[in-house]
Amino acid sequence: MASAATNFSLSLRNKQQTPIPKSSFFSFPNNNNHFRFNSNNCPSLSVSTARNSRMCATSSRLTDPSTTKSQPTLPTTVQVDLGNRSYPIYIGSGLLNEPHYLQRHVHGKRVLVVTNKTVAPLYLDKVVDALTRGNPNVSVESVILPDGEQYKDMDTLMKVFDKAIESRFDRRCTFVALGGGVIGDMCGFAAAAFLRGVNFIQIPTTVMAQVDSSVGGKTGINHRLGKNLIGAFYQPQCVLIDTDTLNTLPDRELASGLAEVIKYGLIRDAEFFEWQEKNMPALLARDPSALAYAIKRSCENKAEVVSLDEKESGLRATLNLGHTFGHAIETGVGYGQWLHGEAVAAGTVMAVDMSYRLGWIDESLVKRVGDILKHAKLPTAPPEIMTVDMFKSVMAVDKKVADGLLRLILLKGPIGNCVFTGDYDRKALDDTLRAFCKS
Repeated sequence: MASAATNFSLSLRNKQQTPIPKSSFFSFPNNNNHFRFNSNNCPSLSVSTARNSRMCATSSRLTDPSTTKSQPTLPTTVQVDLGNRSYPIYIGSGLLNEPHYLQRHVHGKRVLVVTNKTVAPLYLDKVVDALTRGNPNVSVESVILPDGEQYKDMDTLMKVFDKAIESRFDRRCTFVALGGGVIGDMCGFAAAAFLRGVNFIQIPTTVMAQVDSSVGGKTGINHRLGKNLIGAFYQPQCVLIDTDTLNTLPDRELASGLAEVIKYGLIRDAEFFEWQEKNMPALLARDPSALAYAIKRSCENKAEVVSLDEKESGLRATLNLGHTFGHAIETGVGYGQWLHGEAVAAGTVMAVDMSYRLGWIDESLVKRVGDILKHAKLPTAPPEIMTVDMFKSVMAVDKKVADGLLRLILLKGPIGNCVFTGDYDRKALDDTLRAFCKS
């Protein structure tokens, strides 16, 4: 198999972790080569988890909300450890009413808030107040974009540049992304490109953005031939998650974000997945403690992986379970027709089906995945318009293709384990596509 067929295995176990000897290494095989992570000075890790001693995602101790008797008054902080580019993720209720969390990360006097027509009437004034209260030296301007995945393109991105240039923003300015994943991706990309890089802050207002897209520095726009094909890795100064913003989130958007929460359990955190199975009704009912717990644990998982593999050389790709199939669905049906999480949910079912056909997982796991996605009110099959040829055409330009070889994230072994590989029987992929497509 070609050298691009890299295998990565990943698992996280938070319960009763086993200390690791300082001489231990973790190997991720790549045919004759190995990617190795030294576990020196990380004695708290389980034997199934690799963390670099200098780049470990850190946070306060994880607690199941069902056992918590009182809520903390201070926000939870999860740290994304990337050396001198490390940054905090603040998670809590009412954080937009606490100006110091934002103001400490604004280094210049000019701020541009990038938001959309849906979010602006709800939260723009509150964010402007948080940036300027007791801080008269800071001036804030805004650009309000149309709402939807179909606007995540170069024409819309230019509106951000137009505003920044017309307002004579300089390299000391800060961009603030206020909205969901589309706004975060576009604002981050604009910040990466404007004057070759200015500071930016993420204020995600959807579950999808809070648990996934706002963390890790992936920014970009879509191309008509494929999703997120144009962009950059560019880290924010901080991520501020005010969980109160979820009170205005439509039910469909809430469910869409849960697809990414479920993903973390499947690929690396079996205990979290089991918690989700028990608590899905509470999440759908917007129980504050359940949502806060799911957001925090998701951010911890994401931050740990990003700290180890910021630019997706291999390990970080495992966070894309279901995304190769899902991105094909989004592109095939037209951006904005299916929400990202809806497409990822259907794509996850397809990836799980293929894993089963390869003999890598048992039937009980296939059923559990289908059940939890149904309970989350998410689709478990692609739309009927999708054909085998449509899937193959879009997947051929996926970002995980290397030297012409399509690499996929698939489950292998017990729940909480996955591989990123191009070393699989192509017949299994063809059989899965035919099973879910009419032609």
